[in-house]
Amino acid sequence: MKIGFIGVGNMAKSIIAGWLAKKTFRSEDILVHSAHRNNYEKYAKETGVTACDSNTVLAQEADIILLAVKPFVLASIIDEISDVMNENKLIISMASGVSLAEIESQFKDKKIPIIRIMPNVNVEINEGMTAFVRNSSVTDIAYEQAKSLFDSLGRTLEIPEKDFSIFVALAGSSPAYIYYFIDAMARSGVKYGLTKKQATEISAQAVLGSAQKVLATTKSPMDMVDDVCSPGGTTIAGLLAMEEAGFMTAVVKGIDATVLKDQATH
Repeated sequence: MKIGFIGVGNMAKSIIAGWLAKKTFRSEDILVHSAHRNNYEKYAKETGVTACDSNTVLAQEADIILLAVKPFVLASIIDEISDVMNENKLIISMASGVSLAEIESQFKDKKIPIIRIMPNVNVEINEGMTAFVRNSSVTDIAYEQAKSLFDSLGRTLEIPEKDFSIFVALAGSSPAYIYYFIDAMARSGVKYGLTKKQATEISAQAVLGSAQKVLATTKSPMDMVDDVCSPGGTTIAGLLAMEEAGFMTAVVKGIDATVLKDQATH
């Protein structure tokens, strides 16, 4: 099986890196093309993936075509590859804000199997979170095959399209917020005499372990907060100080702003 990437930006490279690390694909079975020849040809030489001369050639040779492009160029790319598409090929789109119905309409009368996904950058280290939704032309076999590819990169979840904006905020954009939180923790460590490297390692490992513990238990995160907060202890003092500064409100406002921005692009 061959998979082709139209567009080779950061997210596409993260997905490819994850698959190569897991040996999900042989490097030569990953095809790439983008608008910038120097970039994709250089990337192909560095990684061993196959560079294609055009989107049409890529779509002809690939069994799965992953559209990793900005929404405003999607229609022109579909026009370019439409003639070589058929019901035996699968389109996977991660163009933000472009619905399945919009993509289907661009293929006109062709019944093309289409899956829409939204991954996050952690797929690069096989700890990603990817949302899935499919159109009626995708068979159960094709869907499970595609889903298994992304299961190898972390976790997957099938959700309605109407929930993609909140998924963008909770999974797609949130790594930046979590990096910011880790950096704030690390700077506090520097304030008290640790090196930035030491403080960053301590903070990042604390976030990693805490996240893994949440996923491994049936307890709610707030119950787990209570478990750590001893009566009259240091943790509750710090937690109350964060709440006084508006910690939870700030997080919710950040998520709200992300959702509104994503919806505004539709």
